[in-house]
Amino acid sequence: MVTGTIRYWAAAKAAAGVAEEPYAEATLAEALSAARVRHPGELERVLLRCSFLVDGDPVGTRAHETVRLAEGGTVEVLPPFAGG
Repeated sequence: MVTGTIRYWAAAKAAAGVAEEPYAEATLAEALSAARVRHPGELERVLLRCSFLVDGDPVGTRAHETVRLAEGGTVEVLPPFAGG
């Protein structure tokens, strides 16, 4: 089992109700699925609009099932930001 931290920002933080929490999954898809189960409702809708960084690297268009998570790693959940 791989463990690390998911960090939520802005609207994702509000929807999850926490700034960060641990993960115990091997892929980004599995970690996000577990997050949806822990935080049903708004987080699922917010995640559809988010981009993700895994250990500082953008996930981009890669399938989440193919993005492996590292022991002690960090997943950043970044909703679209308004600029000004």
